[in-house]
Amino acid sequence: MTQKDEIEKYRHHVKPALVSKAEEFKILDYGDVTESEIWNYLRNKKWKKKTELMVHEMVADIMAVKPSEFMTFATIESFKSGSWFDSEEGKQIGTAKE
Repeated sequence: MTQKDEIEKYRHHVKPALVSKAEEFKILDYGDVTESEIWNYLRNKKWKKKTELMVHEMVADIMAVKPSEFMTFATIESFKSGSWFDSEEGKQIGTAKE
């Protein structure tokens, strides 16, 4: 079993912390950040090099996520995933008449 699979099996144990953090982001007006997005951030950034995690460490990491760190990660990932001009918003601007 890989390290990512090992972490994934605890996801349901830490779901209340993920829900709480997603709600905190909404209260702080950071838009609709989902539990899955927070989970992916932690797996790909915080826990990337961890070989072993305990549930209480996972919960502590979830509750310690700062909106600025998460938004920086999300921005970088969006740049990696493709061109903004290929998105719906980019296409709308590209077709706007001056």
